[in-house]
Parts: sequence; C-alpha cells; structure tokens
Amino acid sequence: MRKLTYAMNVTLDGYIAAAGDDIGWSGPSDELFQWWLDQERANSLSLYGRKLWEAMSSYWPTGDQQPNATEAEIEFARNWRDTPKVVFSSTIDKVDWNSRLVTGDAVAEITRLKAEDGGSMSIGGATLAGAAMRAGLIDEYMLATHPVLVGGGTPFFPDLDSRVNPDLVETRSFPGGVVMTRFETRR
Repeated sequence: MRKLTYAMNVTLDGYIAAAGDDIGWSGPSDELFQWWLDQERANSLSLYGRKLWEAMSSYWPTGDQQPNATEAEIEFARNWRDTPKVVFSSTIDKVDWNSRLVTGDAVAEITRLKAEDGGSMSIGGATLAGAAMRAGLIDEYMLATHPVLVGGGTPFFPDLDSRVNPDLVETRSFPGGVVMTRFETRR
C-alpha cells in the first residue's frame, strides 16, 4: 500500500494562503527550498487540486529557464516536470506536463491509487487534501510553519468529522524561524 503525505507551508495561525490566495509570506530560505526539493524527489506521484495545479503549472514547467534560477530551483523544475501527476477538478478540461485529469470521485480514485504498488504519493490543495483527511487516507502530515499571522484565508486543516491523533515523528528548524513538523497517523 502506498503512503500518502500532505505537506505545505503554513502560517502560525494555520493557513496555507491568506485572504485572496496570498502566499507572499511563504518565501522559503535556500535551505527550506532544498528540503522541499528533497521531499518532492521522494514521491513517485503527486496529487493536485485545481487551484494548486494552476499555481504550480503556471511557473514550474519553465522554472529552470528563469534568468535568476538557483540550482535547487532548476532541479525542482526538472523533477516537477518528470514526476507523474494526477489533477482533480470538475472545472478544467485539460492538463499537461506529465499529468492526467480526474473529474469524478476524488476519494475513490485516491483510495484506488493508495492500494496500488508503487512509491510514496503527495497530496496538495486544501479542498482535495481535506476530502482525503475526512476519508482517513492521509498517512503523514508535514507542516513548514512560518512565523506569521494572517488572520484568515485557506486553512491547512478542514473541519473534520472526528478527532485525529497523529504521532510526532520529527521537528526541524530552518532560517527565518520556520519550523517543520512531521506527524504520522496511527493505523
């Protein structure tokens, strides 16, 4: 059975984006960016909700061609293009960049993908991850918590139907006061 990880930058008050989908607060240090690259390299499949897909696909297909791209950004762009992706949306009709589109039942498809043989999967996008959380499909949570309060926006955790008690596995500090915490769910 494949492992499913939900990992995002998050504010101290629990948001992955401030009002208006503002993520300007989340600019990572070089060390944190390298850590994100390492996490992405460990995945064999990335699952995206529409909004995150649109954000990622608007930049990373050519991110390695930007004039000031760092070596880590170049590698991230290459890895992003090479990693297979599944995009879940009922409002778009086409995806590219090594991706396929699922317009039907996201929970059923994620359940099917988890049951397959293969490497780890990541999931991104608050709505999609929320559905997977409520269905008990998330195995691991990784939060890179930035020391900023935004007061509202898109929460990392949705309203849940029941309590989840994950186990703390790791913490790590990064420049700028960012703290990564990794939790695993109990099975």
